[in-house]
Amino acid sequence: MASFRLVGGVLATLLLVSGCVNLGGSSDPLDTFELTAPPPPADDGRKSRSQLLITEPTALKSLDSDRIVIKPTSSAIEYLAGSQWADRLPRIVQARLVEAFQLSGRVGGVGRPGEGLAIDYQIIADIRAFEVRLEGDDRAVVELFVRVLNDRNGVVAGSRLFSQTAPVNGTGNRAFVNALDRAFVGAAGEIVSWALSVIR
Repeated sequence: MASFRLVGGVLATLLLVSGCVNLGGSSDPLDTFELTAPPPPADDGRKSRSQLLITEPTALKSLDSDRIVIKPTSSAIEYLAGSQWADRLPRIVQARLVEAFQLSGRVGGVGRPGEGLAIDYQIIADIRAFEVRLEGDDRAVVELFVRVLNDRNGVVAGSRLFSQTAPVNGTGNRAFVNALDRAFVGAAGEIVSWALSVIR
């Protein structure tokens, strides 16, 4: 009987704690943000029948999440309060790169792993930086290291680091995210133009 009372007391305590968390203790909903795909590059008349696989970019743990990174100093990492990405950052970058290559209209097909394409080239990216730096003038910094891998023979057809910055105009979370979006659009546009020049 004593053990029953003990278990019942523990359950009651857990329910009470759960109730405190769920009733009146919830925080305000987070502002949720996306990224924009770059506009298609100028049509130079060249078109490839190659099919591209856009893999999910790799990233360090601090960037491999839905949190928006702020760096008050070069060695410190914080996260933008009250805000989040709509998904893990690497998944958003992958989705926007797929969209950017599709919008170009310059390749035979573009997709993600598991979509059944007969792949000619893989676009493999590593997110080196995706943050707002607060030292000096507040600015967004986006750095993506990209390789184009020939899937037919395993040879890297080209590799390059793409880096873009954008000033933070205004105040508040939206101003920080807008700067990150502008820097990403610049980097992604360069990636598409460069990769299309590498692909045969």
